Amino acid sequence: MANETLEQNRWEEMGVFSREQILTTRAPKALGKIMLALLLLFIIVLFLPWRQTIPGRGYVTALRPEDRPQTVQNQIGGRIEHWGVREGQHVQMGDTILVISETSQSYFDPELPVRLQEQLSAKKGSEDAAAQKMEATNAQMRALTAALSIKLNAARNKVKQAENYVTIDSADLVAVQRFYEIAKSRLERYEAGYQNGLFSLTDIESRRLKLQEDNAKVISQQNKLNNSIQSLRNARIDLDNIKAEYDQSLAKAQSDLSSALSSRVSAQGEIAKLRNEISNINIRRGLYVVRAPQNGFVVKTLKAGIGENIKEGESIATLQPDAPLVAAEIYVDAMDVPLILNESDVRLQFEGWPSVQFSGWPSVAVGTFAGKVSVIDLVSSEGGKYRLLVKPADPVPEKDQPWPKQLRQGSGVYGRVILRSVPLWYEIWRLLNGFPPSLQNEPDVQVGAK
Repeated sequence: MANETLEQNRWEEMGVFSREQILTTRAPKALGKIMLALLLLFIIVLFLPWRQTIPGRGYVTALRPEDRPQTVQNQIGGRIEHWGVREGQHVQMGDTILVISETSQSYFDPELPVRLQEQLSAKKGSEDAAAQKMEATNAQMRALTAALSIKLNAARNKVKQAENYVTIDSADLVAVQRFYEIAKSRLERYEAGYQNGLFSLTDIESRRLKLQEDNAKVISQQNKLNNSIQSLRNARIDLDNIKAEYDQSLAKAQSDLSSALSSRVSAQGEIAKLRNEISNINIRRGLYVVRAPQNGFVVKTLKAGIGENIKEGESIATLQPDAPLVAAEIYVDAMDVPLILNESDVRLQFEGWPSVQFSGWPSVAVGTFAGKVSVIDLVSSEGGKYRLLVKPADPVPEKDQPWPKQLRQGSGVYGRVILRSVPLWYEIWRLLNGFPPSLQNEPDVQVGAK
């Protein structure tokens, strides 16, 4: 019991001693000074310059379309006979990638070009025959024209002759009619003189006989004139018949000429078609070997085996072009696109290269690479973001290194588009309010691809 009392007294004395030590310490003053220093430091930091940036993520790609990975396709269907490459192999433009054989029955005949040449020769003969027929028909038409000219001249002469006969007969008719009128007047005078006893009955009878003769001459001349008129009409009819016969013969000759021309044109069409088929056969046989379109590496073969059939236009391998002009494809928010200009500076971090990036102080970043904005898409991509193509900075800024040669297309990249400098307090205030980065002046350069 006594020991317990002594132990309790000792602990009470120790508590009094600890209380005195705490009361005499200077810790509160030191803590206040530290907090005040930290506050001053924080205020100073708030006024430090901060470089505004626009972040974006994406992939490594090629700046030119011809430098991006492409699929090699066969232009015709066929059967795989031989592979000329293996995956990862470097090929030159024109190197054999794949050899195929024919699977279409239309092209099985090994002598098909010879057969087509024979058909072409036959069609050329048909064309020559049609051309000869056209020449003969043209000669026939020229002969018809010459014969027509001769016949027309003869017929016109006959018409002219008939017209002359009509004119002569008409004049003769007028003359005999005049004689008839004179004979008739004399008879009347003789009959009056006979009544007065001046002429005898014999004279009267002679005048009457003369009148009958003149009347017969008038009737005869009228008939002759009618015959002449009929002959003129017949001559004109003959002239018209000659023209009609020529028109009929000419129409038939023109029909033969048109038929020959149609045959020739048809033969020319067949000849052109056969020549096209021959050319297609020659080109098709050159497509049995699929060749590399440009220098590069065979990344992956998309078909395998020997004897497998492949369709027309089917992809058979993936080719990565040699020495591509690499670029970074990053995506940024639509809110930040109006602030980005062509040739804006960009700092990039590539996957696989260690780096330390300070968002507000890009000058002290380690392991990042310089770039320039080359293309800004005018249309948003999926997800509402806009694509930027960033090319390497040329020339390379001092204390920077060129982009690594080991970059592979498709690897990830993180980029920051560099804007203007602002105080740190402004940047914190902007981020807390969700405002976009601002520029001192609105961009006066048209946004778009170069």
